[in-house]
Amino acid sequence: MTTSNSLPAIGISLGDPSGIGPEIVVSALSELSRGQLDRIRIFGDEAILREAFRLIGKDPILPLSVDNSASLKAEDVHWGHPNSATDKAQVAYLESAMKAAKRGTIAGLATAPISKVAATRAGFAFPGHTEFLADRLNADSVAMMFAGPKLNVVLATVHEAINNLDQVLTSERIVSAIVLASRALRADFGIVRPRIGVLGLNPHAGEAGRFGDEEATLISPAIAQAQALLGTEVSIHGPLVPDAAFRMPFDCFIAMYHDQGLIAVKLIDFDESVNLTLGLPIVRTSPDHGVAYDIAGTGTARSTSMSAAIGLAFRLVDQKFRSQSNAE
Repeated sequence: MTTSNSLPAIGISLGDPSGIGPEIVVSALSELSRGQLDRIRIFGDEAILREAFRLIGKDPILPLSVDNSASLKAEDVHWGHPNSATDKAQVAYLESAMKAAKRGTIAGLATAPISKVAATRAGFAFPGHTEFLADRLNADSVAMMFAGPKLNVVLATVHEAINNLDQVLTSERIVSAIVLASRALRADFGIVRPRIGVLGLNPHAGEAGRFGDEEATLISPAIAQAQALLGTEVSIHGPLVPDAAFRMPFDCFIAMYHDQGLIAVKLIDFDESVNLTLGLPIVRTSPDHGVAYDIAGTGTARSTSMSAAIGLAFRLVDQKFRSQSNAE
């Protein structure tokens, strides 16, 4: 769907309404231009948005296109204290957003944080947003990318227990992460020949098998296969020693598991990094933090990452729209 100014609409899901999602969303909305606001569709509830505007001390920006997915009232929400109504609401917001994406009503979605524990209580059967979106949008191969001003990281595995890695980390998953990263760096970030650094799994990248053989049996074959697939469009290096790699000048790193990549991201780019899902038919972005129940409702949550997520969604959606229009 295109809006009155002919550019596609962007969705924002409110996340867990008892967390910091509502306040960082309305704070980010306060920074947008009228033209951008006209392109926004909120998957949330107007009563919660109004309460969040009151919390941050700003007049509500209305009219906004609000879906009212769960019909929550202000009294249904107690900041920092989830309940069955808010558990169900965060799932309802996402389901409504997916229906809109399938109809073509939105071309991108910026998601405020959900609580995986709370969502599970409401029947959410996925480890997180990424897996849910891939299922609802029938995406065969997706990857989680954290894009920041200093560091870009793509995860080969996402929400997996460390003691389960030997069952889920495969050469195929590593190849997929490299290929998706290369496509995004070229198409979305304008890097003509990306340099991608692939981390090892073990200390010292295994040190020739002394500390594990995954580098030789999984990672090196995956690098060779990805290089053969991508040819000269990308330069792939590794397996790199994980504790030293992030100082190296690569356009993107492929991390083998969640914390291997995310510790560096949150140390280096915490406030500005954006979670970007690669491989979906729509643009999806998110801040790189959680629901922060401990500060919800205090008005102290920083909206920097949410603003960056919305900004990146606008940029990528508009870039794709213009590219398609030029091709026609």
